[in-house]
Amino acid sequence: MSFSAAIVNGAIALLLAPLFEGIVRKIKAIIHSRKGPPITQAYIDILKLLAKDDLRCTGSAIFRFAPPLALAAFLVVALLTPMGAPSTALAGDMVTWIYFLTLGAAAIVLMAAASGNPFAEMGAAREIMLLLSVEPIAVAALITAAIKSGSMRLPDMVAWNLANGPTISMMCAGIAFLLAIQAMLGKLPFDIAEAESEIVGGPLVEQSGPSLALMKLALLIRQLTYCFLLVQIFVPWPSFSLWPLSVVAALVKVLILFVLAAVVEAVSPRLRIDQAMGYMGRVLFVALAALAFATIGV
Repeated sequence: MSFSAAIVNGAIALLLAPLFEGIVRKIKAIIHSRKGPPITQAYIDILKLLAKDDLRCTGSAIFRFAPPLALAAFLVVALLTPMGAPSTALAGDMVTWIYFLTLGAAAIVLMAAASGNPFAEMGAAREIMLLLSVEPIAVAALITAAIKSGSMRLPDMVAWNLANGPTISMMCAGIAFLLAIQAMLGKLPFDIAEAESEIVGGPLVEQSGPSLALMKLALLIRQLTYCFLLVQIFVPWPSFSLWPLSVVAALVKVLILFVLAAVVEAVSPRLRIDQAMGYMGRVLFVALAALAFATIGV
């Protein structure tokens, strides 16, 4: 059951991640009083890129293999993430989840550094700064859930929250994760690493064709995975005995998250790096408070 459900996770990640991006684009266009692209535009972009030539600015093996490595790493993260009932994930704990998430981010950074483009290198530096500010929040939230559930396995965290209901520590951890989700998705006001108007796409500036398609799909899968983790571990209700129904319920909650992210992105200016770091520091304080509450059993 777990293996077959994890295969469904992979299908959801590959097939639906571009759809949510298309919905976000459409909502932003509506808020800005534009017609905007169709919700299938992300699929069209990826397919067009796959059909183009793969031009490379360097012969570096890192630059060549980083896109498929990032896609593979984030796809494994999706397979490890419960996307419905607790059983809808491969066997794995939060350490494995964080490891592959970091591996994908490292592939992006190394790819940018290997390109030799100053814009890409600047984007890589910003990616590292965001990673070091966002991941501690996710880790603190997951450790809080691990303490409460007595297990480091993500499905066990979901099962515990379903069985025991909300607690102060889990609510604080969920709030911290929610406050950081915009940065995790890489959207305004936290799209600092890619900032097209400042550094021309950042880490992706030298990628083209199929490699760029793989990288875009990898980033979309990462967005979807973050949202699933939030709604499944910290807001797992409602849950159904049939896991397909649980998957549908989770998708609805993820859609709500993407809609909120689109609204925030449409009305927010980009933050400076120091402003983003200050904001993340305050959110980390909330996450650490949740960890303290969990430690004392609240």
